[in-house]
Amino acid sequence: MLTLEQARAWYPAYDPVHGFDHIERVYHLCEIIGKAEDANMEIVLTAALLHDSQGSSPKSSMRYDHNLHSAEFAGQVLEELGWLPECTQAVQHCIRAHRFRHNSEKPSTLEAKVLFDADKLDVIGAIGIARTIAYAIQAQEPYYTQPSRQFQKTGKTQAGECHSVYHEYLYKLRNVKEKLYTSTGKRLAEGRHEFLKLFFSQLVGEMRGER
Repeated sequence: MLTLEQARAWYPAYDPVHGFDHIERVYHLCEIIGKAEDANMEIVLTAALLHDSQGSSPKSSMRYDHNLHSAEFAGQVLEELGWLPECTQAVQHCIRAHRFRHNSEKPSTLEAKVLFDADKLDVIGAIGIARTIAYAIQAQEPYYTQPSRQFQKTGKTQAGECHSVYHEYLYKLRNVKEKLYTSTGKRLAEGRHEFLKLFFSQLVGEMRGER
């Protein structure tokens, strides 16, 4: 079975969004959720180690579909380790299905649902806010701009509109809790979700000069 130390080589030494620290947190969340939900832990933990292994950096040309590239890479790694094809395919499904955006393949196995929930828990709460701000800095996006009516209605920015951290909260972060699959993941999300709401309420108030 792959270990965290073996996986370290697949991730950049420093990346505050998709670096190895993110993999460690997701791995440990998978341990908690997977054991509670009685998932196949070898499949879940192997998928956790490989799920962002290719192209997750915001400057990568593979960013848009890094789940697909990571699943392909996982297949190569596990074939070299002599994994059975059906087990490799189970890991690859987990990886392909872990995205919130651009996810045409939904989690259909318990193991894929565990990885999805663990990965999404790391984008809400205090860590999630820190990662979202770090990504905005990498992408040269602002903390806050007033969302257009079009964005509030459709989730798509209009011409000339910046996608800010607050936009990301409205489009993704505030909706994560309701998208989770496992009862354990949903339970773990409660406190993180409440902290999100508190933070962004304060941010908006300060940016508008109301607090």
